[in-house]
Amino acid sequence: MIALKKLPCVLIAEDEMTVAMMLEDLMERAGYRVLLVARLARGLELAVAEPIDAAILDINLAGESSFPLADALQQRRIPFMFASGYGREGLSERHRDAMVLQKPYGMSEIKAALSALLASGSQAGR
Repeated sequence: MIALKKLPCVLIAEDEMTVAMMLEDLMERAGYRVLLVARLARGLELAVAEPIDAAILDINLAGESSFPLADALQQRRIPFMFASGYGREGLSERHRDAMVLQKPYGMSEIKAALSALLASGSQAGR
């Protein structure tokens, strides 16, 4: 019997459709299972219910801050990073230690950042 390899799961919270589709495609081609959300409420639902290995969060999701989603992930000890045009200046005080990838970023940058995040298991606030 052949055992199926469990793909690592990445939650992507991004409300810009073009960026979201690009990230989803990249992550799937790199061997990840992707959960894609564009709204905070859906992200929060998945953050408490799904087996997630890491997350990439835009700071602003359709006018709402993704910080509550970061908090939910942190409670489950799921490593996450912010990918945002706001850069580090857009972070709340409690998320100042989070990994941030400044938009615009290249595919090699996002792949390297995700690999580092998964390898280190780092989380904001640790």
